[in-house]
Amino acid sequence: MQEVPHALMYIDGKWIDTPDRYEIRSPATEELVATLAKGRREHVDQAVAAAQSVYEDRTWRATPPAERAAVLREAADRLVRRSQELVRTQVRENGAPVRLAEALHIGTSLAHLRYQVDQVERYDFERPSAMLSPVLAAGLVRREPLGVCAAIVPWNFPLVHAGWKVIPALAAGNSVVIKPDERAPLTIVELVRELEAAGLPPGVLNLVTGDGPEVGGRLVEHPDVRKIGFTGSTRVGHEVLRRAAGGFRHLTLELGGKSANIVLADADVTTAVDGALFACMAYSGQICAAGTRLLVPESLHDTFVDQLVERVKALRISDPLDPSTDLGPLISRDKRDHALACVSAAVDQGARLVHGGKVPSGPGFARGHWMEPTLLTEVTPDMSIAQEEVFGPVLAVMRYGTVEEAVEIANGTEYGLAAGVWSRDNQAALDIAERLETGVVWINDWYALPPHFPLGGCKESGIGRESGENALDAYTQPKAVSIDLSGGVEAKLYSLLLGTQSA
Repeated sequence: MQEVPHALMYIDGKWIDTPDRYEIRSPATEELVATLAKGRREHVDQAVAAAQSVYEDRTWRATPPAERAAVLREAADRLVRRSQELVRTQVRENGAPVRLAEALHIGTSLAHLRYQVDQVERYDFERPSAMLSPVLAAGLVRREPLGVCAAIVPWNFPLVHAGWKVIPALAAGNSVVIKPDERAPLTIVELVRELEAAGLPPGVLNLVTGDGPEVGGRLVEHPDVRKIGFTGSTRVGHEVLRRAAGGFRHLTLELGGKSANIVLADADVTTAVDGALFACMAYSGQICAAGTRLLVPESLHDTFVDQLVERVKALRISDPLDPSTDLGPLISRDKRDHALACVSAAVDQGARLVHGGKVPSGPGFARGHWMEPTLLTEVTPDMSIAQEEVFGPVLAVMRYGTVEEAVEIANGTEYGLAAGVWSRDNQAALDIAERLETGVVWINDWYALPPHFPLGGCKESGIGRESGENALDAYTQPKAVSIDLSGGVEAKLYSLLLGTQSA
């Protein structure tokens, strides 16, 4: 019988166990995948103290950027060599279909990680600044680290989100405490392991696992934490803001979404149908940027829906480790039951269920947290299914008359994370994109995630941006330094106080 692996915490360069443990179970089979040390508030305090100590003694932040980059690049290379192992780990702990895990969960994370490492050597940590002064002077603007940074990452794309937070933070010279979701921490454990093996000094990166309210709550309210990077629901994002309000902390919050996908009358229907399904159904809709609202013009509606139904019926729901699988399970029973309840409520409010909406039948679905891909039509903007995040494989199809109406519907939620436009006319699509209140707009595509693009939301979808060319800006602060070169008081402003005494 194969021994079940047990994952530890990592504090001040030591791997630490606890008497209390979590069980990590496969969302597909409910089999035990691993166990995990369950941290408490005191472990957060220990981790922050270690991070603060190493920050104050300048062990890492005084290391030249090129040398910091070398450590991070070695860790990235080590992870790349283990990519297939990481894929399998990701599939087993959060149920991502293996093709998706290879391309997005692991493939995207490693590509973005390497890009951010390369950015370190190009980043302008210090630049001269022109001095508009009546005396001979020079100036510098330095980008300096913030201090101890908290990284709180979700279960759906843990390594991607960890890379967007941890790598820029470390690259800038900060120290970090990372808290993964207890349902999917294993790829984060491997990230920490490889950074340790690459030579990251003890205390610079610390890993604390535990409950969100206790461990995450303590982390965001800790007085020595100067920066919080959080990805999760809008509801929890509000709690992070509340708990962080006791100090002036830097915040990056990537929260929920209810993204609209607008199909224009001139769109390539075949491409738009496949794109709409990919936008909503990839990873069973468990993506905050999922395109869960599909806006179709009256002239295309019936044809479009017929093709959607035909295509969605062909999706294969099966073992996520099988390369032929299109859809795997949801992360947990409660998430699955919530999605089913959302569908039921939509039907009660007048939506029409045209496909799915239940647990699939058959022996392969007796265990695990399965749900059929679901299509709802006749959805109106006032329905809860058009306003509230489901986080499941549920696509709400909405009719519209004019483009102005479509834009109004798209902007008519509290969220503003992502949107899409489908049209053969690029200029018309760009004009609409300019009017959409979101952090990203995809035209004739979805989930295109080049590492040089910034990602983040508007309104209730978050604060700040991650990834992109300026990712280190979120983990540094500018310091202006003025250098007087005149050597005297002539022409200076001292006379505004001292009068003729300074002449």
